[in-house]
Amino acid sequence: MSSLLVVGSLAFDSGQTPYGKAEGILGGSASFFSVTASYFAPVRVVGVVGEDFDTEHLQVFTSGSIDVEGLEQAPGRTFRWRGEYDGDMSEAQTLETQLNVFEHFAPKVPSSYLDSQFVFLGNIDPPLQLHVREQLPKAKLVACDTMNYWINRKPEELRTTLAAVDLVVINEVEARMLSGTENLRRAARAIQDLGPRIVVIKRGEYGACLFKDSTIFFAPGYPLEQVHDPTGAGDSFAGGFMGHLARSADLSEGSLRRALVYGSVMASFAVEEFGLGRLLRLAPEEIEARFSEFKSMAHFDV
Repeated sequence: MSSLLVVGSLAFDSGQTPYGKAEGILGGSASFFSVTASYFAPVRVVGVVGEDFDTEHLQVFTSGSIDVEGLEQAPGRTFRWRGEYDGDMSEAQTLETQLNVFEHFAPKVPSSYLDSQFVFLGNIDPPLQLHVREQLPKAKLVACDTMNYWINRKPEELRTTLAAVDLVVINEVEARMLSGTENLRRAARAIQDLGPRIVVIKRGEYGACLFKDSTIFFAPGYPLEQVHDPTGAGDSFAGGFMGHLARSADLSEGSLRRALVYGSVMASFAVEEFGLGRLLRLAPEEIEARFSEFKSMAHFDV
């Protein structure tokens, strides 16, 4: 089993959906990713929090197999986000963003992390992603996430970063924006031409697609009766995907396909409650049971 390094944001989220609301709960890309991935492999987290991040919040990480040596505590307040979801909850409306200590975040990778074989560069400034990637030349697999903000504001820096990674995880809107084409198959090929040999396109409740070389694999979304909070679903998907790969240390076609399903499994648990609530109460048996359900639902040769 290989260690998995994640670099990203830790935040306090406040959100409202048609099914309720939450105020000041622990969130952020690195939080969702690391908690999810820790069910599969040891996780190392690099991020920054403020003085309002107390022992109770830290225990969310230290009670599991998550190494927090790379977690910096800086003077000031932790990154805060407020948003709401309406209708089908396919997209959040951001009401307020307070970057706080995250505004000047400069990732510091501890020397003990430099042997990490699997790396996930969360949704941060592309030059910062590249800075971390350059410190880990021997990593077996380096993946990154990005968003429309960076695609629009720093296209050249993002392209430089993409040329240095093996895999990119991106949603379908961002894939079209980055590639300049509406067709997802052509979009994936255009993104592969930028550098990443593996492209994973998230499609929300409709699942995700994996593009590697000339092969395509699709995993469905899990048909939940009720979605309480979609915040963190994409990062939980990435945690399940990368967590399985780190656990297996296997980058074969079959392993990548299983990773995509595990990503969908973990995302389906994440949205059942607000914040990290459901993810923190998971049992390994529940994960494997839902993985088997996915396999049964998608298998057509009965």
